[in-house]
Amino acid sequence: MIVDVHSHLFRHSHDFDDAFRAESARAHAGEVDLTVRYEDYAASAPEGTRTVVVGGKARRSGLWVDDAAVAAYVAQHPDRLIGYLSLDPTQPGWQDELRFGHRELGLRGIKLMPMYAGFDPADEAYEPLYDYAERHGLPLLVHTGTTFVSQAPLEYAMPRHLDWVAMRHPELRIVLAHLSHPFEGECVAVIRKHQHVYADISALHYRPFQLWHSLRLVQDYGVWDKLLFGSDYPFTTVNDSVDGLRRIARVPGIPGLDPLDQDAVEALIHRPSLDLLGLGTTT
Repeated sequence: MIVDVHSHLFRHSHDFDDAFRAESARAHAGEVDLTVRYEDYAASAPEGTRTVVVGGKARRSGLWVDDAAVAAYVAQHPDRLIGYLSLDPTQPGWQDELRFGHRELGLRGIKLMPMYAGFDPADEAYEPLYDYAERHGLPLLVHTGTTFVSQAPLEYAMPRHLDWVAMRHPELRIVLAHLSHPFEGECVAVIRKHQHVYADISALHYRPFQLWHSLRLVQDYGVWDKLLFGSDYPFTTVNDSVDGLRRIARVPGIPGLDPLDQDAVEALIHRPSLDLLGLGTTT
């Protein structure tokens, strides 16, 4: 079975402004239809795929998906979908949104977008957020790495900031999205340090040389077990992500360097991520 730890819910005309929509075209050098329908997602993933669904909140970047919309979406297929709430802690009322999303909507994790929202995730002002998440077993999915949004400061996308969070909250499950590309080396250093910090490989397969290089770093540092499978749907799909990983795994390497471990790539694709994140059995 495949677990996709990183998919989105967007309702194209509801959840982001014109600037975000226009800039999203940089993701693939052309406009992406960001409207999410479960039947489209399911058609592009193997039967039985389990999926984490996030919205996103970042007022600075013109993105705001209501947590109630995520809860309603996952309620249609509770045997397949797991919903996360989203927070923009630069905005008033985020503490109430945290409690409501968890206690009333039943959402089971938290999505943070520090770069998009414009905040330093290591700032101790957000300790109440991390305390709550650690106490209640809510894993974090944190955007790290690059973006197409011009108003999102790259500094807050660096994985080093989550190193501080993990040191203060060693039982908190944290996933660094997108292997923090193009800062993969820093990401590898962080996930190697902390037992419960992982990285997902979502939205990387369409940059094949970079992905090969990134996975060689993972292999050389011995942290294959800290990578989780994710798609970043609707920017790409589960099937395309799996095919891309397997294609990279078949590259014979370059003179003087061994190829990627194909068994490790297959284990990544089929990793029981929900168990690792404390979200229940994947069997």
